[in-house]
Amino acid sequence: MGCSIVARAYVLMNCNLGSEKEVISSLKKVAGVREAHGTLGLYDVIAQIELDTEEKIQQTVTQTIRRMPKIHSTMTLTRSESGELFQASEKLIGAMLGQNIIQAYIVIHCIKGEEYAVLKNLSHIPEVKEADVVFGLYDVICKVEASNSTILDHVITKAIRKIPDIISSITLHVVPEQDS
Repeated sequence: MGCSIVARAYVLMNCNLGSEKEVISSLKKVAGVREAHGTLGLYDVIAQIELDTEEKIQQTVTQTIRRMPKIHSTMTLTRSESGELFQASEKLIGAMLGQNIIQAYIVIHCIKGEEYAVLKNLSHIPEVKEADVVFGLYDVICKVEASNSTILDHVITKAIRKIPDIISSITLHVVPEQDS
């Protein structure tokens, strides 16, 4: 790793029906793609990209991802300067040990100007492993991991949706069998 990572974006994609596995496999070969998962919900696939500049991310999205034949729409959410609320090593260690098997990404609309308050509240929920304030159609995105779907549902409905200043949220459940 010669370059330090300063830019991050999330790309939400819709693709041809049944092509999710192939798209995910192709995405994982693209430089800078840290994660790619199939999801249930409004979008078919989500990818997280990290590169050393926003220009390189934009180039990767426009020149590579959008040109993949089976992807027919994309929405890019670029990270704002979110601070380091989600660098807690215990959260990363838990994820690396594979203790958490159910994952979802939550995209959030919040009251204008309250994005960082929402981010700070998310940082207190142990199951929220990552979160960023983003530019685009949504204001905040977070990744949630739990040991089972009951816990995941509880975290989303009883913890995340109760955070003040959230107007609405959309849950994108990760489909693990598409990641292989």
